[in-house]
Amino acid sequence: MLPSDVHAIEPVVRDIVALCRAAGFSERQCGLNVPVATTEALANAMLRGNGGEPARQVGVAVEVDTTCLVVDVADQGAGFDVAAVEQSTAEADWFEREDGRGIFLMRALMDRVESSCADGGAGHRLRLVLYRT
Repeated sequence: MLPSDVHAIEPVVRDIVALCRAAGFSERQCGLNVPVATTEALANAMLRGNGGEPARQVGVAVEVDTTCLVVDVADQGAGFDVAAVEQSTAEADWFEREDGRGIFLMRALMDRVESSCADGGAGHRLRLVLYRT
């Protein structure tokens, strides 16, 4: 478990990237896909899901093997509908808005992004899946 503190993100992302490198993921995946998507997922859980409340925590579970990476990120917030915040680049205000781009980036950089209620029904869980190329 991580505190809802954005300073906790970088060391976790660095460790996940190291696991991916050791498993043979490409340099592009380790230099772009993994760090950007996992940083977005963790920041969203801390700032949006948990509302930046320091007493709330973010759960992170990582599985890496020679075929894929699976990252589960769970917050303790009220949960939300991913489709309701996701934006299209065709929307006129897409670049200026402060919400929705993280989901867009995760979907663009990962092979799968799944959204569900966190275990026990409280909070929200994102599962990021990336297959090794």
